[in-house]
Parts: sequence; C-alpha cells; structure tokens
Amino acid sequence: MVSPTLAEDTAAPSQPAAEEQTRFVCVHGHFYQPPRENPWLETIEVQDSAAPYHDWNDRITAECYAPNGASRITNKEDEIIRIMNNYARMSYNFGPTLLSWLKDYAPRTYRMVIDADKASAQHYSGHGSALAQVYNHMILPLANARDTRTQVRWGIIDFESRFGRKPEGMWLSETAVNREVLDVLAQEGIKFTILAPAQCARTRPIATKNASVPNWTETPNATVDATHPYLVRLNEGRSIAVFFYNGPVSRAVAFEGLLNSGREFGERLIGSYNETPPGQPASAQLIHIATDGESYGHHHKHGEMALSYAMHWIEENHHARLTNYAEFLERFPPQFEAEVIDNSSWSCPHGVERWRSNCGCNGGRAGWNQKWRAPLREALDHLRDATAPLCEELAKPLLKDLWAARDAYVHVILDRSANTIEKFLDEHATHGLTPNERVTVFELLELQRHTQLMYTSCGWFFDEISGIETVQIIAYAGRVLQLAARLFGEPGAALEVSFLDILAKARSNIPEISDGAEVYRRYVTSMRIGLEQVGAHYAISSIFRPYPEDGELFCFDVHREGYEVFSSGRGRIALGRAAIASRITEETEEICFAVLHLGDQNLSAAVKRYAANDPAEVEKFTAFSTVVGQAMRHANLPEVIRLIDRDFGESAYSLTSLFADEQHRILNIILNRTVSEMEDSLRKIYEDHAGLLRFLTESGMAAPPALATAATFAINSSLRHAIEADNFDPSEVASLLQHADSDQIEIDTQLLGFTTGQRMKRAMVRLEAAVAGDPAANGALAAALDLANSIRTLPFEVNIWQAQNIWNDLLRRSDTNYWSAEWKEGFKKLGQAMNIAVDQLVIEEGVSAF
Repeated sequence: MVSPTLAEDTAAPSQPAAEEQTRFVCVHGHFYQPPRENPWLETIEVQDSAAPYHDWNDRITAECYAPNGASRITNKEDEIIRIMNNYARMSYNFGPTLLSWLKDYAPRTYRMVIDADKASAQHYSGHGSALAQVYNHMILPLANARDTRTQVRWGIIDFESRFGRKPEGMWLSETAVNREVLDVLAQEGIKFTILAPAQCARTRPIATKNASVPNWTETPNATVDATHPYLVRLNEGRSIAVFFYNGPVSRAVAFEGLLNSGREFGERLIGSYNETPPGQPASAQLIHIATDGESYGHHHKHGEMALSYAMHWIEENHHARLTNYAEFLERFPPQFEAEVIDNSSWSCPHGVERWRSNCGCNGGRAGWNQKWRAPLREALDHLRDATAPLCEELAKPLLKDLWAARDAYVHVILDRSANTIEKFLDEHATHGLTPNERVTVFELLELQRHTQLMYTSCGWFFDEISGIETVQIIAYAGRVLQLAARLFGEPGAALEVSFLDILAKARSNIPEISDGAEVYRRYVTSMRIGLEQVGAHYAISSIFRPYPEDGELFCFDVHREGYEVFSSGRGRIALGRAAIASRITEETEEICFAVLHLGDQNLSAAVKRYAANDPAEVEKFTAFSTVVGQAMRHANLPEVIRLIDRDFGESAYSLTSLFADEQHRILNIILNRTVSEMEDSLRKIYEDHAGLLRFLTESGMAAPPALATAATFAINSSLRHAIEADNFDPSEVASLLQHADSDQIEIDTQLLGFTTGQRMKRAMVRLEAAVAGDPAANGALAAALDLANSIRTLPFEVNIWQAQNIWNDLLRRSDTNYWSAEWKEGFKKLGQAMNIAVDQLVIEEGVSAF
C-alpha cells in the first residue's frame, strides 16, 4: 500500500532541551483549485478528463484533501500504527471557492480541515494554523484598488464564517505582491503573509532607540535569511510581517522527489538551520517551506504519508519543535525589516508577466506562444470598466452604496437563506424593495461577483486560450455580458460586440480555433441559459425520474403545478406546468411543456411561457392535454406530433438539451437496460458452454474469440454482482475467482477493486450507524469482518482507505465503555483484517477503547 521508505525506525538521539527551543519547523500547504462551476448552474458538471471521478475537485479530494485529513504512518510490516490529521500539525490555507465545494460535496473532508484549525490552536499557544486567502485567486498587483479590497475582504469574511475566528495571516494568489497590496492587507487587520525568497529586495536590522539607522543589505538571487520573519513598513505608520520561505527545500518537495521518503524529508528540514557562530548564544530559527498542498498526495502519490512521517519523526525525536507562523511571530517578533520587489510572484521570474504577456512562462508546448494573454486581460478590463458606471447608475435608487454592498454580498454568497438575504437588504437597500427591484439588485451583485471570478489567475497560467481554465474565465465574462444585456438594455447588449472585438486579437495556437472570440462562440454561448432552458431540462428529465411537487434543480427551485403522462406501447408523452425560480437572483418564470419519448434516445420536447393566473391560458392548456391524451391512447403518434407543433411551434429540445450530468445519468439508464439484457445472454452462453471451455483450456487449445469474450464478460459481471450484493457471500466470490483462474479468464482488476472498496465502505457505514451490543450491530460487525477477511485473499488491490477511517473514528468514540468483551474482540479482529496494527495504534494514539 505504501512505500517502505515511509516506515523506517524512528529511534534517534534526542536533541538538548536548549537547542530544542531554538529550532522550529513549519510546513505550509497552499490548497487550491480554480472554481469550475458552470456560471449558470452554480455546479461543476461532469469532467471526463477526471475519470473515473466525476470532476477534478472530486478526484483531487480523493487523492489529496481527504488523505491529508487522515494520513497513515505504518510500521515495517506496512501496517497502520497511526492515523494523523496533517492539517492540525502543519500550516495551511484553502481557497474559499474550494472550501465551498468541499462543504457541499465532501463534508467529512471539510470537517477535517475546519477541526484541524481548532486542534492546532491547542498545540500552538492558541494560534490556529489556517490562513485566509484572497477570494478567487486574483493576481492582486494587476487588479484595480476596488477589486483588491473586495478580494481581501471577501477572503476574510469567508474565513471567519468557516473557522469562527479572525485570520492572522493571508495567502496571496501566486504570492503576487507589491506595497499597495501589502498595505491593503495591513489595513484589513492581517498580521503576516508568506512570500518566496526571490521576492525580497533588501533587508536591514530594525533600528533601536538612540542608534543610527542601519544600512540596507541587498538580497540578490534569493539570498535572504529565511529563518526568521521580517517587518515591512507601509503607509501612514502601518506595517506587516513577511515570512520568506526556504526555497531549496520547497523546490525539492514540489519538483525533486523529496517526498519519496518521509525520513529524508525530515532530515532535509532539520539539516537546513544556520550554524551558530562559536561563543554566541543560539537564536531562534524557523525552517519553513511553502508549496502547493496538492504535492502531498495528488502530484506525488502517498506524499501525505511522507509529510506525516516527517512531522512525526521530527517531533517524537525532539529534532525541532513544530510550530505555525502566528505562534512563531508572537514568540519571536521581527528583528529585521525588509522591502519586497514590487509586482513579483513565486511562479514567474518575470514578475507578474505570466498573467498579462508572452513572457515565456507556460506549459512547455513547443512552438506555441502566449501572445493571447494581453488581449484577454484587455477584454476583461474593458468589460469590468464599462459595466461599473452602468451598475452605479442603476443601483442609485436601490442601494445606499453599490461597492459597500458588493463587499458585504459575500455573506449572501456563503448563506442564501431568507434570514441572511433580508438582513443584507435591510442594511444596504435604500427602501423596502419590490419583487422586481429585488431581482435587479441581485442581478447587479451577481454581475459584480462574476467580474471577480473572471480574473481567476489560472486563466492565464497555461499554454492555450482554448484550455479549460481559460474557457472557464471567459464563461464568467459571458455571464457578465448576459446580465448586462438584461439590466442595461441596448448599452449592455452592445458590450458583447466590443468585448469580442478585443478578444479577437487573442490568437489561438490551434488554427481551427482561430482566436478568443471563436473560443467564446464555440464554448461559451452554448452554456448560456435562461429559465426556459431550465424548464426544458426539468421537463425532459421528468420522463426518467420522479420529481416532488416542490424541488430543487441546481440553483433553481421548481414548483410543479400539473403533470400527466399518457402511454402507448413504448411511447410516452408527459404534459405539465411548472414555475421556475432562481435562488440566486429571485427571477421567476412559469412554463408549460410537452415531452414525447418513443424509447431509447428518441425524445423531443417543447416548452413555452405560461400564465397560471390567466383563465384563458389554463383552459387552453387543459383542452390541449385532453386532446393529446386521447390521441395517445389511440396510438395516433402523427396526431400527437401535429398537436404539439400546432400549440408550441416546432419542438426545439431533445436529450442533447439536458445539462451534462443529467444527460450522462439518463443515457446510463438507457444503456443499463441494454447492458443488462446483454449480460443475461452472455452469462447463459458461458454457463451452457463452460464445460467445453474448461476442456479446451486443459487441452491447451485456445478458446474461440466469441466464447472467450462471453466468458470474460460473464465472470466479471458475476463477480461485480456478487461483491455488490447486500448479503455478501465469500464462497461465491471464491468460486468465481477459481473459475476465472481455471478457465484463464482475465478479470477487470481496476473495476473490481473500486467496487470492492465501495462495498467495504458500505459495510463500515452500516456498522457505524449501529449501536454496540444491539443484535443488528453484532450482525453488522460480523458482516464487515467477513468482507474484510475476504478482501485480503483477493488477487487485486482494493483501496479500503475510507473503511479504515470509519474504524478509526469508532475507536475514538467516547461511548465505548459499554462495549462487551466479545464486541471488542470482534472489532479488534476487524481492524487487523483491514491492515491496522491495533495494539500499536491504541498505544500510539492513547485511546482507551481496549
């Protein structure tokens, strides 16, 4: 499961107590993914490149964010002896937009991240290890003053809402910095930030009272002493502390394979201290590194285990004291001051040119250029600056101060409950707003939110303007343009023309794509939707799934006002009426629809606006439903089609009109019926000819391809069904594997390994839900133990990481004192079957369940 280099003997001589208090270590992880939500649906749609996961957030959570919340330390037998929440021992920041996604889609991991901050405060003198981050990873030296302040304020408010305290430090996107940015941080109460050593221009000791001001020492080629903090003096007497991280060790973690060994990682950290001159007292030194947090597990497999082992090894052997930036800053305030290099960053040696010019920093594609970066930024700046006065003018009678409302709008983004919305409007609206005025206000603020999102740094980072990261920020601009057209009429609609004129100057490296305007037309215009398209999605998917009378569909609420289905053979028609409302802008629309499904993918739908309070419209649709129902009962499909065309016009929607996730789901429903029929047929062929296949194998003859294919499909299908069965039967699985072996059938190890891991998780979830001592709990424990023992015999790798975490959580329950001796013995055997060194882990963790 893990590299043996992570499981080395921890025995080592302890350091003297005096030195222990002068040597400190801090590992910082910048955990971040760009926002990937469809700007119109507020959800991430399926991303095939992340398969077998739904999307890249999902995949990286499985590979990095979740493992760091429950990282393993193993012994020489590769058994788990400790499970650590790395976040509680390191320093870290999470992008606010990523935390929003984790809260909704990976709540267990989200809770690990939040709880770790509280746990770290207990370790580190009351200072939590989490840092805030500017909201959506905007390059602040390239932002205007208003956007810089909004990004900082949104980042702070988001942090406070999640961690329940004010942030002491803040991570700057790409560590991009200048004096103006640092001054905004200081004005907003931020005490420190972290920068790359190459961003330090010069340093000098802080002048003491009655002493001359020391001379500056230039720090070329990142020669700054990174073992202590520096004070940066700002405007009007303000200042901020800056930590310049250790460059060589950070690079080794990110790019040079240092995470291959936890021991080597730890040794590299503690081997980086400055030597104390003879005869002088040792001063406190902090060895600290900063990398993308995804290094620990995503970029480097099992990197989170190397981190766990390194911190454990350092701490257990007293090589140094683990700390975080806030604690170290309090204990050892800056004795030196520094000046930073304006408009510098950690990932572009040319300053901040990577986000506005063809500086040469890119993904490394030979022959490609990034001349598109400048016109892309020009187009976005034009859109932001052109909409700002239009927004101000429209907001005057509605909002006391548009920009103060924008800064406070993050409260609504975080919590769109009625109470939060009403409190926001009470504070910022000029008067009690009508429903239409409320829509206008929220559309104005959504326009402003998307002007922030469209500057997310990843859009410029890579090689090509048609890459997914750049398409994403252009899509945010597309949402701005749509809202501008709705809010400002002709002046707003005209913005699209000028925007595309500038974007056309951004030349693609791919000839058939041509330029940024073509990227917009090809990828963004098809994403743009209104409430009618949401209604069409609802209508089509209602054929395949039951909806409640009141339900949610992405960021929309749907109230069904009427629904009827008429069938004839394989054909069905659904007729209905519904009210669609956006939870984001409060815009509403009533629709009526007709969906005709003739089986498989053969489907057409028609949708139009409908006024439920107009008796004539109600009567008309009722009469239409009656006539269509009669035609359908008589299997008169041509008449049904004619009636739909007459009342709705030409049918405009089909399965391709569905949003991506629902399209995948429905196509899978259709495919599953076909696949199920195929499975039954192939299984019967195999069963009928299994004896012949075995005889051919024993005779050394190759089976005919058709028979071999049927056997392979049948065995793998049967194995999957046996593993997924509620009543897991180890003997059935063993028998099928024996047949596969004797008949020389290749099993699908990747699919079966994934299926088995999920099955083990289900067994542990069932055990977690039970109560020890209850007959059902005893049954759940026995079933989980049978499954875990069976997994150990399987001829393929099974990831039971989540099941192990649940076992570990149960071990730490505070209500284990009534566990019977029999229960404890069974639970212990379950842990051992899942490769946990139970006795050693109990000692290491100090738990009292046994």
